[in-house]
Amino acid sequence: MDNTLINKSLEKSIAYSAYRKLIKELLIQEKSTGFEQTEDLFNYSILNDKRMDRLDKTLKISEETQNSINSLKKDFTFLVIAEGWCGDAAQIVPILNKIGEASAKIDLKIVLRDENPELMDQYLTNGSKSIPKIIILDNENKVINSWGPRPSIATKMVLDYKEQNGSLDADFKTKLQIWYNKDKGANTQEDLLKLLKVS
Repeated sequence: MDNTLINKSLEKSIAYSAYRKLIKELLIQEKSTGFEQTEDLFNYSILNDKRMDRLDKTLKISEETQNSINSLKKDFTFLVIAEGWCGDAAQIVPILNKIGEASAKIDLKIVLRDENPELMDQYLTNGSKSIPKIIILDNENKVINSWGPRPSIATKMVLDYKEQNGSLDADFKTKLQIWYNKDKGANTQEDLLKLLKVS
């Protein structure tokens, strides 16, 4: 893939602290991130902001994750496509931040989906603009791998539910959030460590 798009996206990217600040500032104006502004997206954003506040305080990375990232020989950038209204992003991006904080070898950068359509179009999931999407880059900003929008166990839950019920409904979304709360980021850490070991 052409590196120009990645470099342009990195130039527009923001740190996690700036992402959280942006979401909070928009909420004061009764807005969500993204071009589409609806009452539902605003309400999701309020809920997700509270979720991220809680996760920022309570999330801990595992000993295995810490040991693995301590042994990294190379530098990596996690370029993440997200939006403040996205429930999966609210559960996953705080974990990525904790991993980034725990290692000088990992730099977390965030871009908003709606402001980066070209990048999003390169990382579709089954043809859809599902987020969060994590693009793992090496120290020359070459793409090593990508991951998302959900950890492997949650992905299987989604596929199984769709097979049985045709589509995802409010009931499933509640079940998924309960799973995220119980999992505490463990599955996301496992998935990402596998990708970093491969590289």
